[in-house]
Amino acid sequence: MQKSFINIGKLYQVRAEGTNLLRGPIMADVPFLENAWMTVKDGLIEDFGKMEDFVPSENEETVDVKGCIITPTFVDSHTHLVFAQDRDEEFVMKIKGMDYQSIAQAGGGILNSAKKLQETPLEILVERASARLNEAIKAGTGAIEIKSGYGLTTTAELKMLKVIAHLKQDFKIPIKATFLGAHAFPTEDKERYMQTIIQEMLPEIFSNQLADYIDCFCEKGYYSVDQMRTILEAGQKFDLKPKVHVNQFNAIGGIENAIEFGALSVDHLEVLPDEEITLLKDSDTLPVALPGCSFYLNIPFAPGRKMIDNGLPLVLASDFNPGSAPSFNMSTINSLACIRMKLLPQEAFNATTFNAAFALELENEVGSITKGKRANFIIGKKDKTLNSISYNFGVNWIDKVYLNGEEF
Repeated sequence: MQKSFINIGKLYQVRAEGTNLLRGPIMADVPFLENAWMTVKDGLIEDFGKMEDFVPSENEETVDVKGCIITPTFVDSHTHLVFAQDRDEEFVMKIKGMDYQSIAQAGGGILNSAKKLQETPLEILVERASARLNEAIKAGTGAIEIKSGYGLTTTAELKMLKVIAHLKQDFKIPIKATFLGAHAFPTEDKERYMQTIIQEMLPEIFSNQLADYIDCFCEKGYYSVDQMRTILEAGQKFDLKPKVHVNQFNAIGGIENAIEFGALSVDHLEVLPDEEITLLKDSDTLPVALPGCSFYLNIPFAPGRKMIDNGLPLVLASDFNPGSAPSFNMSTINSLACIRMKLLPQEAFNATTFNAAFALELENEVGSITKGKRANFIIGKKDKTLNSISYNFGVNWIDKVYLNGEEF
């Protein structure tokens, strides 16, 4: 079935097939067509151009956008969308003055989520995760990564990954699964848990093809650099490429070692010394900043402006999770990146669409208006512009979301 969208005020993020990752100053460029049309066929972008050149085909459906903008949907490359329950009680603890580490030491944090998830049946987890993903799509997300890491036992980690597998079957957007068994230590016997990950979890995950990537929370009080290396080395044997949590509170050498293991991305980067910016610039590893987490925990924001000014290819993601970033709204991520990280709206948009697709190895499927890519796109409300995405923080600028050419 062929369908054409006509009278598009501005068609944003129009790029040729094979366009490279955006780095440095070019991140401020978002190409667009004004007064445009776009045709989709069999779920893919078939063609586009200026209205003056539009020739309708016989028997095709046309949708008059009436001057509104169209953009590609967001790509959210870092989330923890599968969990049992919110941790709103910890929100109150935060207001009373407790920080992230103190809440964890008091029995909250990751271990709190793990306990609740272990007790929750798979069917309930699927139902709750599906509801969240529905809302995230309505907010403009058209491709997503989801991590495990709230199980921390072999049975519960596999259960989480099976929930993600259900979502892959039930939803029409690209979903990547990341194994994060090394999220925290559920026991004082750290070596024993490491062996559980390596000898029990990874073989089962590989046997059932439940994960695309492997992750590790490399941070003081969690996993040391040496422990991360052990986890990533084990992951390599099961064909799992790393996407790693590093530098959230401290710089302890995680970036250098993640690069050595060929990590697709290093995520968080709230603490980022100059020498590690240089390491990233000389590597193929993508830096991913998570401004929603910085905002919610009231910790420093990753130096996004500095990264771009030093020629890095920045990616932004939501870090959606129940403890430190309880929002999947990627428009808010754009706003925070502009207001607190000093990015231009165009830079933030590129970091949540085009570049973000590379952080999930989906650059040939989503992230731009390109012939042959999925027709996953957003129609904005009347009079909205690209700047509106960041400017109107907390305000819904989206009129409709389309997945594979069909309204969601």
